[in-house]
Amino acid sequence: MSAFADLHRRGAPLLLPNAWDYASAAALFDAGFPVVGTTSLGVAAVHGLPDATGAARAETIALTELIAGLGMVTVDIESGFSSDPAQVAELAVRLSDAGAVGVNLEDAMMAPEILCGLIEAIKHSVPGLFVNARTDTYWLGDSSLDETLVRAESYVDAGADGIFVPGMTDPDEIATVVEQVDAPLNLLFLPGKHTVAELAALGVSRISTGSLLFRAAVHATVATALAVRDERPVAPGVPGYGDVVEMLGL
Repeated sequence: MSAFADLHRRGAPLLLPNAWDYASAAALFDAGFPVVGTTSLGVAAVHGLPDATGAARAETIALTELIAGLGMVTVDIESGFSSDPAQVAELAVRLSDAGAVGVNLEDAMMAPEILCGLIEAIKHSVPGLFVNARTDTYWLGDSSLDETLVRAESYVDAGADGIFVPGMTDPDEIATVVEQVDAPLNLLFLPGKHTVAELAALGVSRISTGSLLFRAAVHATVATALAVRDERPVAPGVPGYGDVVEMLGL
């Protein structure tokens, strides 16, 4: 197993924060996180592009090349930015060559055999790249546990190293997926729905923040601007100019 794969431990989950640019990735590594993922919403939004449409392929590659030298990075590639297995495999090779240790690949409720073909193409071209296969049965579908299990098992059979089910919150359903699918389970952290400790107790192996940190940053930006305008105190803890320069090594 790779060092990255070894971090996926049932009951002791990898908490994966998701960055959207160099500064956010560098800050998260500086805070001590061993791995940083990218968020497709954040990457697309900072370039004025829509998420989940395949529009941010070039920007995703460029960001990976920029931040992979900072530490272990896994990359959200939406649905592969293409339905052509050869093109998705070529993208995986390029990201791996840039230093990425994994990719997150979502089915967007497409026919599962299509995603299986993309997974197989990636694993054939880059066997050591950790493929986290995301099924959107709870995110975009009708929250069917049975369909989730069918899709997850087919993706594992195709070579996926991990399974991601964003939107799943029911403890019994989570425990069922953990027990029945022969791959580490990744869940999306949803504030107010569960805690890291609760997910760990259910056997989850990886917890992603998704677009949460990007959305929080946007919120903090506006809140700070409004505080200045309205002559209210700025929230404490904002790093100074020199602190940021030092943290980023610039």
